Amino acid sequence: MTKFPQFISGLDLAKLVVSADLLQLSCGAVKDLHAETNRNPQFSVRHKIVSQSNCTIIAFAAPALISEDLILQGGDLVSSSALKEQGFPLFESLCSEGNPSFSVHGAAITLFKAYFQELSLLKDQIHDSKSGELQVSSQLIVTGHSLGGSIASLFTLWLLDNIKQTYKKTKLPLCFTFGSPLLGDQGLQRAISERSKWCSCFLHVAANRDLLPRISSTSQSNPQCKPFGTFFFCSEFRCNCVDDPEVVSRLLESTASPASAEEMGIDDYSGIVNSLKSRLILREDSQIGQPVLPPLRLGIILQLKAAGVEITAEQQQNSSIDDLISKLESHENRTAQQMTGIGGIEKLNRVKINMACLEWYKKNRKTKGTGYYDSYKNLNSISDFEATKFKKSLTHYWRKLVEEAERKPQKEGAFMRETWLYAGTNYRRMVEPLDIAEFYRQKGKRDYQTHGRSKHYILLEQWQKDSAEKLAGPPNDKKKQNVAGNLTEDSCFWMNVEEALISCKQLKDGSTVEKQSAREFLNKFEQYVMDQINNYAVSPEIFLEKSSFMKWWIDFQEIIETSHDSPLRGFMTNCRYRQYEKGLF
Repeated sequence: MTKFPQFISGLDLAKLVVSADLLQLSCGAVKDLHAETNRNPQFSVRHKIVSQSNCTIIAFAAPALISEDLILQGGDLVSSSALKEQGFPLFESLCSEGNPSFSVHGAAITLFKAYFQELSLLKDQIHDSKSGELQVSSQLIVTGHSLGGSIASLFTLWLLDNIKQTYKKTKLPLCFTFGSPLLGDQGLQRAISERSKWCSCFLHVAANRDLLPRISSTSQSNPQCKPFGTFFFCSEFRCNCVDDPEVVSRLLESTASPASAEEMGIDDYSGIVNSLKSRLILREDSQIGQPVLPPLRLGIILQLKAAGVEITAEQQQNSSIDDLISKLESHENRTAQQMTGIGGIEKLNRVKINMACLEWYKKNRKTKGTGYYDSYKNLNSISDFEATKFKKSLTHYWRKLVEEAERKPQKEGAFMRETWLYAGTNYRRMVEPLDIAEFYRQKGKRDYQTHGRSKHYILLEQWQKDSAEKLAGPPNDKKKQNVAGNLTEDSCFWMNVEEALISCKQLKDGSTVEKQSAREFLNKFEQYVMDQINNYAVSPEIFLEKSSFMKWWIDFQEIIETSHDSPLRGFMTNCRYRQYEKGLF
């Protein structure tokens, strides 16, 4: 049965938010700071750190008069390129190949720039630039009201952009804003949504009568601002949470009533939060008087009422209300279908199955006395043709995944690459040799590196090298003991073998220039192979009797001088490779 997570879970999430203490504590910290700030109007922005038993709160505030003037006069958006030209490229890393620019509310960025020196000192106090970790032991909450909330959002984005994401669970800061205007355009919305973990860090509290959260989304002169994060729509009696940006935009528009709209202060928000805390949330809405309504439509009506849209049984027949409900129904159905179509878990399971099939193929070919590389190159059995199917499916999956990772902004993409790197490296080492086999299967083909190698292999290899912690000294005992089952680490090893075979032919029958080039390549190839052997970085399969590597060795012995001496020649002529598989070399 299709599920509708947006409208069914939003009310429950709102109850959870209210029942927790963080909302009350944040609101209280901002209220206290505002009282101090209004007694000192010469300060444009102030901040305060409050330590609680379960969290550390940083509250921001700007005097009410300054906030109102700047919002009304600074509604224009400032682009990221303009900020860079002004020598303030602080958020430049939010741009990506697919999202090259964004814009921020002019009033917010004006205050942020004016207060930047103090913000820098604050950031140094709570964030270690060397380790990339936050220096607070409890959950960090960044909060503010009105433009103070906008400063809190920008400061949180700055922190998120500098926190190092690692394999261990990094506790990210949370940002609670109260009655803040929308911060930026669709470019900013997209930049944050591209970072999957960031959206969940923001909770924007918007009261049903407050003008400021709606002013930049409904104003005819500046309708470009777009929401991001989760919005907590509330009144003294009801509340709900919505994190779908399209639904948030529609709700902001639908609840912007000129007759009742006003600018609400932090005292008003404090009263609402305390009122909600003392009530049984939305108890009366469980009996809406329409038991025959479909669950999705009923859920939407509950959400709209909680967001401040007045709906009675008679008003449900109103064309504008009915149109809004229908549009949200269509949007939710479309979102549910898209989620169903993704099939992430099923796709991942197919990838695992295909890799397992190739591993079985590899082991099976080894028992037949031919490595899987040469077996696939020669296509002598049904298993070889079946391996093509597994290879194509895996390649399609990883190409798409790598393309998505490359398009992501640098830091978010880097974390995603770390997460998938082990699986991606195994895929590359298993599958790229099969691509090399296909390339050299065609007579006359040369230089796979330039003319045949897919970009996604290059990126996977580069990311693996960038993140690898290479230890000095010889390989450890575990690596030696497991060498029999390991994949060859250099996924282009067989390319070098094929080029060495071609060089042997050139050294024997080529022109003077070709012979000189072939000799130089073969000298380097000998050293390359010996380095791989010394590091236990090649699979013992290369020494199987019918492998292309052993074929190269036979050809090479026939053309080299008897006086030729090298570590590889000593290794091969003394059959030391027989001990290699046992980890005893």
